[in-house]
Amino acid sequence: MGFIQPFLPPVDPDEFLTKPLMERMQILARSWAENGFGVPTVVHVIYIVKLLVFYVLGGVVVATVTSDLAAFWHVSQWWNQPIVYQKAILWTLLLETIGVAGSWGPLAGKTKPMTGGILFWARRGTIRLRPWRRVPFTAGDRRTRVDVLLYLTLLATEIVALVLPGRHSGSLSELLPDNTSGLVAPVLVIPVVALLIVIGLRDKTVFLAARGEQYLPALVFFAVLPFGDMMIALKLLIVIVWLGAGCSKFGRHFVNVIPPMVSNSPALPFPSIKRAHYRDFPNDLRPSRLAAVTAHGGGTFIEIITPLVLLFSPFPALTTAAVVVMVVFHIFIVSTFPIAVPLEWNVLFAYATIFLFVGFPVWDGYGITDMSSSWLTAAIVAGLLLFPILGNVRPDLVSFLPSMRQYAGNWCSALWAFTPGAEDKLDRVTGPSTNQVKQLIGFGYEPAWAEILVQMSPAWRSMHSQGRGLFSVLLRHLRDIDTRAVREAEMVCNSLIGFNFGDGHLHNEDMIAAVQDQACFEPGELVVAWAESQAVGSAVQHYKVIDAALGVIERGTWNVADAVAEQPWLPNGPIPTQVTWTRPARRREDRGVASGFGAVT
Repeated sequence: MGFIQPFLPPVDPDEFLTKPLMERMQILARSWAENGFGVPTVVHVIYIVKLLVFYVLGGVVVATVTSDLAAFWHVSQWWNQPIVYQKAILWTLLLETIGVAGSWGPLAGKTKPMTGGILFWARRGTIRLRPWRRVPFTAGDRRTRVDVLLYLTLLATEIVALVLPGRHSGSLSELLPDNTSGLVAPVLVIPVVALLIVIGLRDKTVFLAARGEQYLPALVFFAVLPFGDMMIALKLLIVIVWLGAGCSKFGRHFVNVIPPMVSNSPALPFPSIKRAHYRDFPNDLRPSRLAAVTAHGGGTFIEIITPLVLLFSPFPALTTAAVVVMVVFHIFIVSTFPIAVPLEWNVLFAYATIFLFVGFPVWDGYGITDMSSSWLTAAIVAGLLLFPILGNVRPDLVSFLPSMRQYAGNWCSALWAFTPGAEDKLDRVTGPSTNQVKQLIGFGYEPAWAEILVQMSPAWRSMHSQGRGLFSVLLRHLRDIDTRAVREAEMVCNSLIGFNFGDGHLHNEDMIAAVQDQACFEPGELVVAWAESQAVGSAVQHYKVIDAALGVIERGTWNVADAVAEQPWLPNGPIPTQVTWTRPARRREDRGVASGFGAVT
């Protein structure tokens, strides 16, 4: 693999594309195990330059210049200034809301254009998805002038709060009498909070893209709490994010995340290290013992124990060690270039760890027992725990992001299967981009290689537990599966709504119905296998089969244990599924579609 040349699987493209679907997945999964996505090195360089120059340097310059602080290269004079942390949050929120931070670029399925976000959300007629149907004044699935105005106003309020200088704060001066830069004025933060909530109730895509579940609580603390309580509340926020993510890694899913994640890291140049995370490469691509140790030692344990140390430790040396562990933890995630590329978020959390726990340690009066009221502490903790608990008990009601399952592997996900040529109908949907294959061709790839690179994403999905279930559902339902174009729904979603962070709720039957309004698929042309996250206390994942023209045509479950036990390419055939509901064949077109399905057990 060269600097500008991708790693392409060692296959003849024309011959490869004639092979059965699962044979192709086997070849591509093995390729991923050694080379990850296989993008050229220049792509990683682009991301790193964007991260370090545009995000880090740009953010520091904006924060210091607008707060009348020392020049950005005098790090010792600004790193622990509260207003710098506030503006780091606002800067990150702004970039996420525009769409140039997470879920950006080729690794997120955006090649031409590389940005989704604002190109979709500031445009009338693009798909808008509401989080809950029962919320009044949210009907419809297309953006109107009102939605565009709300979105642009949100951007404007974020910019205003970011660039205006700080205001004097009595509570800040009481604890830090030498501070002269003040805090972001609450009156500037409140409009951002209000607009995020309003937009979130009408348009979950923008809210989730803005990482509202992470930044909205911080903004509320900025707006309503005195300085001392605010700092402690910000500690509780980051600790609960870590703890939620750590606890979500218990179960069968997470260990499957580690091997393909490590394989995708350009920071690990030795194939032997990547291969060691699989039981018997290339014959058995299930996780090895090393992967299990990495998952639960380097993942679960660190994200649960270390944050508790940070929150309660009165010992400077122990706290410093815990800070180093969490900073390295987030740098490691950055080095693997996860599919949704949340690089800015991880850098922010690394800085937040240093700022909160070194800059304002427990022994200086910033422990949870130092909050002004134990009732306030309890209320903040309860509020922060609400969506993580609800989202894990009822994953159908809450996105996996507020549920704090970012890397858990227990994801709501889907695969889309198009009959030959039907995928082109996606280009009828209002938006600035074409389908993925056409984007790659427009970027300079030969059509056959563009097709193969797009198939890398479903191969990546097959390496995770829910992928084996999704492929099993498609294999049981579609006799013509080997001739269909099978796509990873997260990547398709990016080209249709401008964002996806791995949340299958963004491409459920509501989104498919919105696509169908303009794409006008015939029955059977687009069939989707869609699965909800596994609920706490359940042994199964619930799936749906969705025909774009007919809606949901089947519901059922599979046992997670069966999915975890199989190879990515299902050499023993589809895992067992249990059908709980099937759409009656009431119309002729229903019967015609049903005749194309295989037996279901």
